[in-house]
Parts: sequence; C-alpha cells; structure tokens
Amino acid sequence: MATSQNQQMNPDDSLPPVEPPSAAFLVQLFLVPGIIVAIIVCVWLSFHWLAHLGNDPQAYVRTLRRANEGRWQAALNLANDLRGPNGSGLKSDTKMASELGSILDDEVDSGRIGEQSETLRLYLCRALGEFTVPEAAPALVRRVKETNDDATTQAAVEALAVLSANLENTGRSFREQDNVVDAVVDASRSTDSGVRNACSFTLGVLGGEKSVESLFRLMGDPASDVRSNAALGLARLGQTDAYETLSEMLSLQDVVLSNKASADEMQSERYKRALVVVNALRGVTMLVDATNQPPPTGVITLIKDLREDPVAEIRSSATAVIKKINRITG
Repeated sequence: MATSQNQQMNPDDSLPPVEPPSAAFLVQLFLVPGIIVAIIVCVWLSFHWLAHLGNDPQAYVRTLRRANEGRWQAALNLANDLRGPNGSGLKSDTKMASELGSILDDEVDSGRIGEQSETLRLYLCRALGEFTVPEAAPALVRRVKETNDDATTQAAVEALAVLSANLENTGRSFREQDNVVDAVVDASRSTDSGVRNACSFTLGVLGGEKSVESLFRLMGDPASDVRSNAALGLARLGQTDAYETLSEMLSLQDVVLSNKASADEMQSERYKRALVVVNALRGVTMLVDATNQPPPTGVITLIKDLREDPVAEIRSSATAVIKKINRITG
C-alpha cells in the first residue's frame, strides 16, 4: 500500500513538461543586453574621441562647424591646447586661423540668436586673438566693421589688441595695419560705452597718428572708464597730454562709509577705486620711461600723498613711482 502511494506522489509527476526555449525568449536573453552594451560602448567611444580631439587640430574645425553639443568639447580642447605646451604650434597655424575666422563669419551670417550662438561668437573672437599670425586678423576686422551686435564687436576689438601684441612679440605685424586702425577708430564712435572702452585700450596698443587723434577725443568721453583707458593708451604711446586725466584718476578718494551702502557694495567701490589709482600710477610710470622726464609737480604731489593711502597696493605702487622719479631727478 505504501509503495503504491509513493508511486502516485512522485515529484516528477507534478512538474510541467520541458519545452525548448522560444525565439522571443532568446532575443530577450541575449540580443537586448547586447544592444544595451553596444550603446554604452558607443557612448564611451564618443566621449573618448571628443576628449582626445586635440590630437588632430583639424578635428577642431570640423567639430566646431557642427551645430551640436560636440562643438563645446572641441572649443574647450582648443582653448586648453592653445594655453598648453604645444600651444605655440597651434597659434602659428595659418590654416587654422583662417578656418576659425570662416566659422566666425558663418555663425554671424547664420542669423542665429540666443546665448549659445553669442557665446560661440565671443569664444571664436578670443581664440583668434591668441594666434601669432596675421591671417587671424581679417575675420576680427570684419566683425568690428560689419557686426551690429555690441558684445561681438567689443570681443573682436579686444582680440585685435591681444593679436597685435602677439604679432609684435614674434616680429610680425598686421598686413593691413591702416585697415585695422580705421576699423577700431570707427568703432570708437559707438553708442555703447563697452565698445568705446575696448577701443580706447586697443588704440593704445595699435599706435599711430590716427590712434593718437582718436585717443585725444576719447579722453573727453562721458564715461569715466573710457577716459581712463584713453589716458593709459596715450601714456603707452608717450603722449604727455595724458597727465591731465591721469591726475584725475590719482585724485580719487577712498570710499566714505555710508549707512545706506551694504558691505559688498563698499568693497566693490573700494576695489574699483584701487584699480583706477594703480592703473594711473602705471600710466605715470610708462610716461616717465618713455620721456625720461619727471611728471608735472602737481602729479608728483598726488603720488607722494598716496604713499599714506589705506590700500597697501596703492602705497607700494606710489612708493615705487617716487623712487623712479628720484632716480631721474637725481
């Protein structure tokens, strides 16, 4: 009887029949995970390629021309490589300079607006300024002359100053110096004070008779920053007429405590005042070096008083200028 019951309760009898796996099951088991792994690998390879884009300089150009997120990684890599140990080779690459200028032109001509487009235009202007070849200039000049966007115009003007200094340091110069100066002179009449301010600095770097004439005009600008930069530009060019505006800059008084101003506002005003005064002292130093003559008596008096200024940087700068003047006067 027991044997009969055991036969009736055999565990194998309670299991379902074994069937071969279906095609759908095999797809879910092998193919779907394989696709997922393939996607992960492709994504990793894409990031790996972007991260090593700097190994191929022309890859910068190809990627920057594409209106997608990959261009920002290319822009970052290019910026890093321009500053890196191999940056001198990139900065002297005439083909790359011309192609980046072409990308800048295309971006402006596209009519695209928005933060990303503006950021790209500003980036390309500044990147072109880092080069050491005159081929980087034409696109910047076009942006100064033809662009209605004040931010891009200002970036292009500033880049021309950097490019001019880079060219001079490598024994080169603009192929069409007058064309560059004329473009900046025209831009210096902009209604935007930021553009005029950039022009006042850049004209001091470019030099020449036209630049000097424009800087004299800009010393009468209603914006104090523009007047200051114009005076510094004239000082850089050895024009002693800059002493009048430099005296105004040296005369700025320390910020007076006010119950209405917050601590951050006070700190910001004090920083700005210190920056203006230190720049004025630098302008006096440039004029003394250029002329080998002491400044007017009134300017010397202002500088001597600054040796007791509450700002340490102003005190040390004023002391250094007085020592330089004393060496000249004996």
